[in-house]
Amino acid sequence: MNKLYIGNVSAEASEEDFETIFEQWKIPHSGPFLVKTGYAFVDCPDEKAAMKAIDVLSGKVELHGKLLEVEHSVPKRQRSCKLQIRNIPPHMQWEVLDGMLAQYGGVESCEQVNTDTETAVVNVRYAAKDQARLAMEKLNGSMMENYALKVSYIPDETAAPEGPSAGGRRGYVPRGTSRSGSPSLGTRPKMQSDIPLRILVPTQFVGAIIGKEGATIRNITKQTHSKIDIHRKENAGAAEKPITIHSTPEGCSNACTTIMEIMQKEALDTKFTEEIPLKILAHNNFVGRLIGKEGRNLKKIEQDTETKITISALQDLTVYNPERTITVKGTIEACARAEEELMKKIRESYESDMAAMNLQSNLIPGLNLNALGLFPSGAPGMGPSMSGVPPPGAHGGCSSFGGHPESETVHLFIPALAVGAIIGKQGQHIKQLSHFAGASIKIAPAEEVGATPQRRVTIAGPPEAQFKAQCRIFGKLKEENFFGPKEEVKLEAHIKVPSFAAGRVIGKGGKTVNELQNLTCAEVVVPRDQTPDENDQVIVKISGHFFACQLAQRKIQEILAQVKRQQQPKPTSGAQPPQPRRK
Repeated sequence: MNKLYIGNVSAEASEEDFETIFEQWKIPHSGPFLVKTGYAFVDCPDEKAAMKAIDVLSGKVELHGKLLEVEHSVPKRQRSCKLQIRNIPPHMQWEVLDGMLAQYGGVESCEQVNTDTETAVVNVRYAAKDQARLAMEKLNGSMMENYALKVSYIPDETAAPEGPSAGGRRGYVPRGTSRSGSPSLGTRPKMQSDIPLRILVPTQFVGAIIGKEGATIRNITKQTHSKIDIHRKENAGAAEKPITIHSTPEGCSNACTTIMEIMQKEALDTKFTEEIPLKILAHNNFVGRLIGKEGRNLKKIEQDTETKITISALQDLTVYNPERTITVKGTIEACARAEEELMKKIRESYESDMAAMNLQSNLIPGLNLNALGLFPSGAPGMGPSMSGVPPPGAHGGCSSFGGHPESETVHLFIPALAVGAIIGKQGQHIKQLSHFAGASIKIAPAEEVGATPQRRVTIAGPPEAQFKAQCRIFGKLKEENFFGPKEEVKLEAHIKVPSFAAGRVIGKGGKTVNELQNLTCAEVVVPRDQTPDENDQVIVKISGHFFACQLAQRKIQEILAQVKRQQQPKPTSGAQPPQPRRK
């Protein structure tokens, strides 16, 4: 990946000319220049030097009256599914880039490359060669916000395993973990550590895991480069204790395997005959995506790892314990493989949510999400890195049957003049937004609202999709200057609630609705004397900035979920027994 192709070379150019240019721009090279008619090749010592040559020279430096074109040299057999896109506008939003790339096919990965330039660079892998070729043809030279995109192939190691490029992934940042509102390197936060692995172990094995004077746990920590917290004092007398492991994904997996091996040895020594399954704790908001549509994701993990996996019932959740217990049965080796796959899915969900959360957090400068309480702080004993991490929709609006978050419908009212910006040219923006958020987004016809300067946007989707879609709409209105530079974007949202639950939202003497307003900084109104619609529902009006609206919506959905749970029949005796709650 460090070999460069230099094109548009004058017939008069010599090796000495290139030596002079590279020396002048302080670009190191590790071999001689191979100069041919019209083009040349050179090796760079590392990817950083290669990227510098591309950024500094390509399309910018002349040699004998011709502007040089510099890109990675990629053999034809390796011109497969991987592209590098350079000169991306520094303030371009990630989901706009994702939507643009998705027009040409399935994007398997999109990784940012560290460069010294103001503009951003990403490496993209498409699912198929023809998709990458189409993206190359359509995007190379296309204009985005006055920047001409530069697209070139980069070696696809999977296309030619016999000759992998050295240091092919050096300097890359995986998508999700480091994204902020835009690909601009200047705004990128430091990489965050992965969310911890949390497991439940039978109380009788805790002593063996700790070891004499803590020797065993120290040894595990040292060997796996992990920080391990055993929450011994939680749930006095409980049959199981939670353990939190902070490390890289590999470190977490290694520590987990070692703990399973210690428990198995201790069981043999103490003649403990019951099976000891692996029990992983996962925040409820990740579980729907872990299960997948019709349970496909979970079934695939079971088949691939030869394990049996069950997930605790939703009824066990409380506001204080938002975690579900994932029970994995099989050999230690099989359970270890299943842990890797399960946590990979959970981390992907977490990264996706963090990217969505970071996307527009600059709407409220200096906002402390933990203090705001938009996201549950996790179970007691959870490490500080998880505090405030679980994304929106953790409690309210969950189905009690499939484990998938229920779809919610929110009516958001936007300035009528902003409709064109939200729809975009030929409907492109609203299509991309719908795809990015995973929500249905429809704008009411102008005549429906009458003479008011507002238009109704109906968003249907689960809590995560609501967060992403509304977040982007608020952001778009700010970007398009429908609100002043120092003015917060404040919109009105309507959600419908069953008429019998309206009293619970209001509370005795208006207590609940007043508390909601104080907590969320949003204005929450349940208009009196409403006539319920054909579905026996009434409207709750919420007005405020993005995070205030979100928090109010989530709190109202929590109240509705509580009402719904109280109306449901108790689970039958065939249901999985509840896990002990960690209070």
